[in-house]
Amino acid sequence: MAVSFDFSGDVALVTGVGGALGSAVAEAFLDAGATVCGVDLVAPDSEDFLLANPDRIDFYQADFTDEERVADVMDSVVDAHGGLDYLANIAGTWRGGDPVHETDADTFEFLMAVNLKTMFLATKHALPHLRDSEGAVVSVSSRSSLEGGSGDAIYRATKAGVRILTESVAEENLGTVRANAVMPSVIDTPMNREMMPDADHDVWVDPADIASVMAFLCSDAAVPTSGAAVPVYGEA
Repeated sequence: MAVSFDFSGDVALVTGVGGALGSAVAEAFLDAGATVCGVDLVAPDSEDFLLANPDRIDFYQADFTDEERVADVMDSVVDAHGGLDYLANIAGTWRGGDPVHETDADTFEFLMAVNLKTMFLATKHALPHLRDSEGAVVSVSSRSSLEGGSGDAIYRATKAGVRILTESVAEENLGTVRANAVMPSVIDTPMNREMMPDADHDVWVDPADIASVMAFLCSDAAVPTSGAAVPVYGEA
């Protein structure tokens, strides 16, 4: 059964908009009639920028680990479009392969910055505007955040942090701003296929399917839902 949403007249900001999941989320909001603003470190003319026809969004090239830049982008979005209704925190990455005692501090700091600090700063500076619109924020945690594991402890810790921050934002904004997260496992992206060519790609989840869940969590259909971490890992 096809599911559709109507975000006409609403403004959505998507971080990591040039990646596989970020571009799918942007497409979902565009298809639903929203004005979409997108943030990424990667410029639209890069081969790594996966969103087709980036002219359809209001794009900001920015490092969202820089609080001053985050504040500037939020102000620019609100000044240009009159407000903000939805924040989709997609920016993030994976690093792993080493046990904790062999993991460099630089790797720890990098993952904390990209996966957790960007979500924290974007949410922090979006919240005043989301309160005005009684909007929603949805972020990306991970199935692996639910337990410890060998070789990617820091990644798991950052994604657990996303879950806890989400729950805290939901608690602090009860009745005003809804905050939820999704928990994918392996997403079917070009990078993951390149990294794991021998895996069973058929059990991986399409980014568009995850984007639909994120759109749902921002929609009126999910009004009773806040503080949730929603599994989106299918059979993976």
